[in-house]
Amino acid sequence: MSAGHCMDDLIIDINKNKSCAACTHAGAQSVTFDFKNNCPYTVWPGTLTAAGGPSLSSTGFTLATGASSSLSVPVNWSGRLWARTQCSTDASGKFVCATADCASGVVECNGAGAIPPASLAEFTLRGDGGKDFYDISLVDGFNIPISITPQGGSTGCPSTSCAANVNAVCDPSLAVKGADGTVIACKSACLAFNQPQYCCTGDHNTADTCPPTQYSMTFKQQCPQAYSYAYDDKSSTFTCPSGGNYLITFCP
Repeated sequence: MSAGHCMDDLIIDINKNKSCAACTHAGAQSVTFDFKNNCPYTVWPGTLTAAGGPSLSSTGFTLATGASSSLSVPVNWSGRLWARTQCSTDASGKFVCATADCASGVVECNGAGAIPPASLAEFTLRGDGGKDFYDISLVDGFNIPISITPQGGSTGCPSTSCAANVNAVCDPSLAVKGADGTVIACKSACLAFNQPQYCCTGDHNTADTCPPTQYSMTFKQQCPQAYSYAYDDKSSTFTCPSGGNYLITFCP
């Protein structure tokens, strides 16, 4: 199952009501996403807008160790953000990444999503009731630690984070290894085994019939605030009543 899970319904709802959604943000026309790379290596963030949504000015860029960058986002935006790792240009001139590649062949993802496993930051701005909805999702697996921190706007808007290095405890059957043999990403059980009990499909397509598994529990133990599998809603979706800006940190 894709990491969109319950967010898909919110994305559909907001895309039907774009004309009025932008009016509810106290006159503001955009939200700022600030990106910070605290990893000891360069990352290449990627962005993907939900189907039919307003596109962003950048769909992929380079962020060196310790560097920051900002992106202006429409107030009614829905989509996801992630970071690619170990990227380079191959002999044919194609841009490729070892984890979370969007396979566009260039730094910009140009409408392509992350190839799992990938740690995702998901947003539906100006969603149900005019609230911002956001989460960290490991439903499509994990590649690097990531966090979301609301800035400005209403007080009391919670941060959410997956700060642990899940790769360090990744089950061998889920591990993705780099050229040097180290674990560089951790697959979800759904991606690794493609079975209904892990993907929450078929006879397992409800919360009652798709409980946590030993694999999703490992993700949950490492990152209690993040989605560990498709029906992990109760402790993983966060809301902010009015639209401030957001800081997305890699390796928080």
